[in-house]
This record gives sequence, C-alpha cells and structure tokens, in this order.
Amino acid sequence: MAYLGNFTNTKQILDKYGFSFQKKFGQNFLIDSNILENIVTGAGVTKDDCVLEIGPGIGTMTQYLCEAARFVIAVEIDKKLIPVLNDTLSEYDNKVIINEDILKLDLNELSKEYNGGKPIKVVANLPYYITTPIIMELFESHVPLHSITAMVQKEVALRMQTGPGSKDYGALSLAVQFYSKPEIIMNVSAGCFIPRPNVDSAVIKMELYKENPVSVRNEAFMFSLIRASFNQRRKTLVNSLSNAGIDGVTKETVADALSTMELSPSIRGEALSLADFARLSDLLLN
Repeated sequence: MAYLGNFTNTKQILDKYGFSFQKKFGQNFLIDSNILENIVTGAGVTKDDCVLEIGPGIGTMTQYLCEAARFVIAVEIDKKLIPVLNDTLSEYDNKVIINEDILKLDLNELSKEYNGGKPIKVVANLPYYITTPIIMELFESHVPLHSITAMVQKEVALRMQTGPGSKDYGALSLAVQFYSKPEIIMNVSAGCFIPRPNVDSAVIKMELYKENPVSVRNEAFMFSLIRASFNQRRKTLVNSLSNAGIDGVTKETVADALSTMELSPSIRGEALSLADFARLSDLLLN
C-alpha cells in the first residue's frame, strides 16, 4: 500500500471511493509527508506505545503511527470513511478502527481494553469546530494519558500556551496549563491540506503533569469560576462571578476573597494566574 502523505496518492484513494468531503466533520487531509513524520517524531511515539488517534480520516497519519507504535486505536466519526480505512490500513495488524463519536466513547474503558489501563498517547488532526470540547473531554475524563499531540488552528494553539493579560488568555489556556505543559512544536501552512483550509495550523504537544502545578481543594468548582470569569470578559470579576449562579458565590464573598488576596475589587478574570484562581476557589469554598 502506497503512503498517503502526498497529493497524488490521496487523490487516487478519494477518487477510488468517490469520497466527498463533509463540511460538518471539518475534514482536511494532510498531504505533506515531512510534516507527518515530524508529528509522529514530535509526539515521541515508540514501539512501547499505545496511541489513540482521533479523526484518522483516510488513514494518512495512521499509517505512520502504525509503523512507529505498538498499537493504534483509530476513532473515526464518519461511517463513509470506514471502508477507506479498512483498505488503506489493511497491511497493519496492530490497529483497531472504531466508528464512533470520540465525545461519546468511554475512554477509560478503551485504555483498559487496549493498553491494560496504562497511559496512552493521543495524536490527532482535530477538526477546528470541536477542538476545545475534545481537549477538555480528554483532560476532564481523567483517562490515563501520557501526552496529547494535536494539529489545531494556529490561533487556538497560541491561546493554549498564553498567560495572564493577553487577549488570547482564557478558560482554555488555564485548563491546558493546569493539566499539562503545552509546547507548539511546529506551524503548518494551509497549503499542506486537501481541501485547503482558510487558516494556518499548528501542532501543539501537551505533556500531562503527574502532579498538577497548583493544588486546589475542588477542581470542578475552580473551573466553574474560571468559565464564569471569561464568559463576560469585560465585566469585573465581582460582577461576572456573582451573576453566574454558582452556589455561595455573591458580590460580598468575591469582594472579601479578593481583599484577602490583596487584589483590587475592580480586577478582571484575565489578570488572574492559575495560582490566583486556585486560591480564589479555595477561599470561596470556605
């Protein structure tokens, strides 16, 4: 089977199956073998690894992953792509193809079944429209993960690793940095895909912490505060949190907590660091 990491072989397989791109699934297939090799290398995939690939498409990157990993779990939502994947991956016996929505799968069960519950590596070319829900599901389901290496919209990758005070800083930045150490490993131009997207992409690697960089009494409560803080960015923290309908969180309790932290009552969420949010969360729980 020929590698798919170029325009000619990709076009050939698409024509063979009369495949038409589904806009609702955000399908863009990579046609640059150098980038594919760099993603697999950047993800640190070895023969010891079980890899979860989200959105394999026609199997372009899956071929490279099957050669580098011990086992690959390829989860594809589009049922029209399953016969294509069965064809393009036919010579690899170290993979399973699952036709399912990643957000509806029990990832902990997958990890148990295919990797004995040990940490897996996620590698994905994520559809732009659903990047954040997928990343959040991977973190919040507490599935044993070693790392997530994902192709995302370039501005989303920048948002994931930015800090307080930036207009790109938000709930996603804080979540990614609470669970992992993010690092952009390469930028990828729109011309490397078929069909060509309207924006450039970046590959970001998120290496999961064994221990979170800040300790907090109630993780879920902290993230409810974080989401509320950025839902109305232009409002002060006192107003955005007291309007969010979170139990026990009022203008008075927020103002008291900020005073204890020696922060201005007119401060906005975008000025607080991860450690600040953890402290605020613990104070409000009291």
